[in-house]
Amino acid sequence: MYLLGYDIGTSSVKASLVDVTTGQSVASAQYPDAEAPITANQPGWAEQEPEMWWEELKQATKRVFAIADVKNEISAIGISYQMHGLVCVDKEGKPLRPSIIWCDGRAVPYGNAAFEAIGGEKCLSHLLNSPGNFTAAKLAWVKENEPELFAKIHKIMLPGDYIAMKLSGGVMNTTVSGLSEGMFWDFKNNEVSKDVMNYFGFPQDIIADIVPTFAVQSKVCAAVAAELGLPEGCPIAYRGGDQPNNALSLNVMKPGEIAATGGTSGVVYGVLGEVNYDPKSRVNTFAHVNHNQPDTRLGVLLCINGTGILNAWMKRTVAPEGISYPAMNDLAETAPVGAEGLSIIPFGNGAERVLQNQNPGASVHGINFNIHTKAHMLRAAQEGIAFSFAYGMEIMKGMGMDIKTIKAGHANLFLSPLFRRTLANVTDATIELYETDGSVGAAKGAGIGAGIYKDSDEAFATLKHFGTEKPEADTAAYKEAYKRWKAALEK
Repeated sequence: MYLLGYDIGTSSVKASLVDVTTGQSVASAQYPDAEAPITANQPGWAEQEPEMWWEELKQATKRVFAIADVKNEISAIGISYQMHGLVCVDKEGKPLRPSIIWCDGRAVPYGNAAFEAIGGEKCLSHLLNSPGNFTAAKLAWVKENEPELFAKIHKIMLPGDYIAMKLSGGVMNTTVSGLSEGMFWDFKNNEVSKDVMNYFGFPQDIIADIVPTFAVQSKVCAAVAAELGLPEGCPIAYRGGDQPNNALSLNVMKPGEIAATGGTSGVVYGVLGEVNYDPKSRVNTFAHVNHNQPDTRLGVLLCINGTGILNAWMKRTVAPEGISYPAMNDLAETAPVGAEGLSIIPFGNGAERVLQNQNPGASVHGINFNIHTKAHMLRAAQEGIAFSFAYGMEIMKGMGMDIKTIKAGHANLFLSPLFRRTLANVTDATIELYETDGSVGAAKGAGIGAGIYKDSDEAFATLKHFGTEKPEADTAAYKEAYKRWKAALEK
């Protein structure tokens, strides 16, 4: 018995097969090999063809079954997808225009106008966010700029909803988690937001039927089964946006647990057990995959643009030429905690939401030409990145989140012992490292939704654990360095 998981990314579609008995992935494949195209007809725009995702899925499916030919043994299918995209379909399920995807910025004025008109406090207390540049604002742009096309829309979907519809041969539905990421969900009234729908003038029936995140949402139709080699009637039993799904992949489901990634940018995604919001809107808050009234489970999403990109810049421009990342980490370790008064602010990769959309740039503080070396610079950079995570997590704590555990994939910045140690010591949280993958997480999510696993603890019992980083007995030096870093930032 096997589970099939899809991760519908911006660059490619990945498919993974998971053996239910062992909980291990037996095959993974993606398509295309090069990054999928994004169309930008004007500066700040970004669109992709939904049919392209479907074609990529078919090719990824073909590749994964070429590795492990278990087509007839697939028991359930799960879908992870790029968040916030807008897909508009007619009654036959045909896309009416390219999808306006997550990184498209054209809808910002529409979201800002809604925030003012509906009221900031009401938006934050009901939607838990500003309407900003999310799916609802993107639809408002279509309504104003393409009115004839808007009149033809039967349903709107997120990318994962569209893929589920294609697999099922036309069943159109969505989830509360998906609606919340689009700014369509009213958490206070537990319904589609009347304020948003009325302000933008959207018809109520443009929203697809709502199904649970973990459930048999639809089934693979005969035509798709024949084309892809899947069992006809195979349940589609889970879907989640990429960041909530990454948290699921690490079994981050309980209040106070954190999933973190440290690639080019950094993401901290924490689970909150009560409806709350940041009054300055410095984080995004959505329904987590296991949000189910009366059990509130919200995903608080913090994205920091300037993290791993600083470390890569240091490797290119400051570290000795040709050095590897492990050797660079070793060199940084030769400098003492706090880098002898040197602090580096990592925010040099665009406006930071955690700073209320300010763009202060990166900066170096306290440099002393007589004592500071490359090692100090490299250490201060990694400490500054860890401090930026801690700074964002203070916002989460202010929302009522008791952070005790940070779970992360054994990759990127979390490969650095210095970075892990700094983050653990400044946050007083234990860091647990795992081997994880979004498409594998989606497959196991389908196992939960289909009732094959009783819960996430059973589904992820075999998650490969690489190690644990606990706070040290004496963290004073780290916290003093963080205090100095924060003072430099707040100047």
